[in-house]
Amino acid sequence: MIRFVPLKLATAVVALSLAPAAMAAPVCTKVPQAKWMKPAQMKAKVAKMGYRNIKVFQVSGSCYEIYAHTKDGKRAEVYFNPVNGAIVKNNVD
Repeated sequence: MIRFVPLKLATAVVALSLAPAAMAAPVCTKVPQAKWMKPAQMKAKVAKMGYRNIKVFQVSGSCYEIYAHTKDGKRAEVYFNPVNGAIVKNNVD
């Protein structure tokens, strides 16, 4: 006997299986890490952009990622292209 899975349950399973992919870092570059800006250069660029109190500066996938505060004191999680320093994704609270 074949049983059919209720639509709501099937939808929930699909949504949960895709959730980790949606939370992953964006793709910032395909350039090899050897050609990226040095962390000190990137940190200087981030400071010039006005980000303060940088609590985390890390490599996340193909990005530089920071947790910091904006000029107006709002919390920010920002992903940067490590080759040119451009903002790829910016989450501000």
